[in-house]
Amino acid sequence: MVDKVKAQVMDGENLRRALYRLSHEITERNKGVQDLVLIGIRTRGVPLAQRLAELIKEHEKKEIPVGTLDITFYRDDLTLVSPQPVVHRSIVPFPIDAKKVVLVDDVLYTGRTVRAALDALMDLGRPSMIQLAVLIDRGHRELPIRADYIGKNVPTSKREVIQVKLQEVDGAESVVILES
Repeated sequence: MVDKVKAQVMDGENLRRALYRLSHEITERNKGVQDLVLIGIRTRGVPLAQRLAELIKEHEKKEIPVGTLDITFYRDDLTLVSPQPVVHRSIVPFPIDAKKVVLVDDVLYTGRTVRAALDALMDLGRPSMIQLAVLIDRGHRELPIRADYIGKNVPTSKREVIQVKLQEVDGAESVVILES
């Protein structure tokens, strides 16, 4: 069955504005960029983290390290995802010990992806703190996880799906709600 677009939540301009606001919230809460690193959760969290780093560089005049986290082997539903899951490498070419890590993802839903990301991150080192930035928070948590930075809260039903499209991955910019 094909999902149909129920509503457009963001276009490219709204997406840009949300990231701009998030970049300022991140630097404000962390009192600048000292010891700050961004780590995107693969797939769409990576370009979002890179965009946030560029925006922070524009207003803080400092480069922020950006890493890529693959959580495939840390998922609690690995056997349900696929008999042969595609595994990518985590690329975090800097130490995270004693750093303020901002994990970045596109959609926060049940919290299970973030839990897996926390496990993967702890295998890389011991940050001084971990914060979570998401473009969309759609609710329906199954674990006690909340985002520190939210681009937009979008209440949804469990039948609905949030689809984020980014130029770097999908060749388009949008956030839509799909319904079966």
